[in-house]
Amino acid sequence: MYFSLYHYLNTKKQTMNRIKTILLASMASVMVAQAGNEQEVVSGNYLNNRQPLFQKDYIELPLGAIRAEGWMQEQLIRMKEGMTGHLDKVYEHVMGARNGWLGGDGDVWERGPYWIDGLLPLAYILNDEVLMEKIKPWVEWALASQKPNGYFGPDTDRTPEPGLQRDNAHDWWPKMVMLKVLQQYYSATEDARVLDFFTKYFKYQLAELPKTPLGHWTFWGEQRGGDNLMMVYWLYNITGDKFLLDLGELIHKQTFNWTDVFLNQDHLSRQHSLHCVNLGQGFKEPVVYYQQNKDPKQIEAVESAVHQIHNTIGLPTGLWGGDELLRFGRPTAGSELCTAVEMMYSLEEILEITGEVQWADYLERVAYNALPTQVTDDYSARQYFQQFNQVRVTREWREFSTPHEDTDVVFGVLTGYPCCTSNLHQGWPKFVQNLWYATADNGIAALVYAPSNVTAKVANGIAVNIQEKTNYPFDETIQFQVSFADKKVKQAFFPFHVRIPAWCEHPVLKVNGTPIQTDAYSGQIARVNREWKAGDVLTLELPMEVTVSRWYDNGAVVERGPLLYALKMSEKWEKKTMEPEKVREYGEWYYEVTSDTPWNYALSSRSFEPGKIQENFIVEKSDKIADYPWNIENAPITIKTKAKRLNNWTVVRGSAGPISFFTQQGNDMSDEAETIELIPYGCTTLRIAEFPVRWY
Repeated sequence: MYFSLYHYLNTKKQTMNRIKTILLASMASVMVAQAGNEQEVVSGNYLNNRQPLFQKDYIELPLGAIRAEGWMQEQLIRMKEGMTGHLDKVYEHVMGARNGWLGGDGDVWERGPYWIDGLLPLAYILNDEVLMEKIKPWVEWALASQKPNGYFGPDTDRTPEPGLQRDNAHDWWPKMVMLKVLQQYYSATEDARVLDFFTKYFKYQLAELPKTPLGHWTFWGEQRGGDNLMMVYWLYNITGDKFLLDLGELIHKQTFNWTDVFLNQDHLSRQHSLHCVNLGQGFKEPVVYYQQNKDPKQIEAVESAVHQIHNTIGLPTGLWGGDELLRFGRPTAGSELCTAVEMMYSLEEILEITGEVQWADYLERVAYNALPTQVTDDYSARQYFQQFNQVRVTREWREFSTPHEDTDVVFGVLTGYPCCTSNLHQGWPKFVQNLWYATADNGIAALVYAPSNVTAKVANGIAVNIQEKTNYPFDETIQFQVSFADKKVKQAFFPFHVRIPAWCEHPVLKVNGTPIQTDAYSGQIARVNREWKAGDVLTLELPMEVTVSRWYDNGAVVERGPLLYALKMSEKWEKKTMEPEKVREYGEWYYEVTSDTPWNYALSSRSFEPGKIQENFIVEKSDKIADYPWNIENAPITIKTKAKRLNNWTVVRGSAGPISFFTQQGNDMSDEAETIELIPYGCTTLRIAEFPVRWY
């Protein structure tokens, strides 16, 4: 069975075709309050888009309503105890008191806001007072920096200084990041100062953008304008100020035309056409704007982009060849860490707006494969570029479009380029924030899966608590246990929405151990409408089968559920000291990782013929899943299969050398097949994950 991201898009297009099924009981709870010439729509218990914006089926919950549990909680704790919680010390040169976003004479651009954009949701999800105190000076300085005309942030360009970005203080782009910070701060605290601050700034933008457009200072603001647009719509939904719709149109007009790029141009089939992170950030803009103009081509654009990406620049992780500039998706191309977290953020926004399963599937694909492998277990270091086939992590010049000398794949604090040191922190916390949604029919929705719990209002404002017990994405079973915040409440009627991934063909839903009859189909949302009692347990079983998808040059990638699988290789980690003259640019130390495990294997095309794959790829599961599963020692799933070594497939410039991933004839293999072990891609540092295919 061949499976790919494009398969997701062959499911029924829910945005265009679905009929919104809102129960009569919940319709009674939709309240409309007049505000100027527009209407504020409260779908059930939470604020939906205000007219005339598109009405969503799913609504983000306040920050802090969702808590991590199990391995996900361990992940967040490691972030707190590692770089994320201590970047002001680890990277003091930029994140210390001299930062321009604290009023200092140091860095005035994106890096400070980047860090707080991840630290803030981490602090409130963990309910951690120490982290909240670290955030406070950044929030307070930003709010206090606003001038009478609405401008905020650093306003002085200074002479260059090594390791600092001290110019372009007026650039629109870093302010977009700080707007995201303040929006999250309001979500967690409801500090009314934020609304006044946003209103003044957006009036300033409306007046100033015609004279100094988004691309005036740098192209980053122009290509990332969708982030600005999101915040404009967010404020409009609260205040109803009509000028915000005019500003929305202006920002969209000045933003790089991603819709046209995806539908009519050749950027995605042409190398070096875009910056890899800009594609990840810009990906959501057509769907964000769809809320205002409601033109189906906005949705069609991102669907078309996914199809094109798979066949040109795409990597099996859901990302693309992008060692800064776009590259075709050969498995030794670089993939920047910032691309992963920004694409996750885009997918989270697209999922909330469209409610389509394909975007949740895509989100998990990035989060559960690309993200874990690119940061060390203790969150002390990160890797600027990862390679899908990565057999060495060493100081060697590789074939990247934007090499930072020979430091791009080694793990360090500043190796490669330091933007990712600042930006990586948003990945997991925002993922947790998007595990659950309120629904327009007064219910609750679990659209992305991880161990967690949520407290949210359902029915007529009743606070429900749902604990999600699971070892997903390694385990196939998810249990949701229902209770109520008010112990006097024993039961409530509300719909419970759960996602059935496109890769799952035979889902099973049970209530209190008894299978139930409901519409639960692959690639769709299942809704369980019933009176829920305290102690009820909804169980979702998502059987996972091994599949093989085909990628660059028709190479083979082994998948099971949301996870990709890679060759298990031994890992020798060595901490090394950077040359003194390079410390300011690349940090004081770095890790290299090497292995003595053979890696030059090819799979047999016969092994994954229809009907044979399950017998040729044997799945073995650990009895217990570790608190932190993302390394070779704790990998909870192993797939065993047969493979042959390819003659003369060797290392070239630090990477697995060029090879024909598919041949119609010829024998360039060893005589004997060997048993190899595959483990989840996210558990590996060194790996072959896209295999050559031979006929044997």
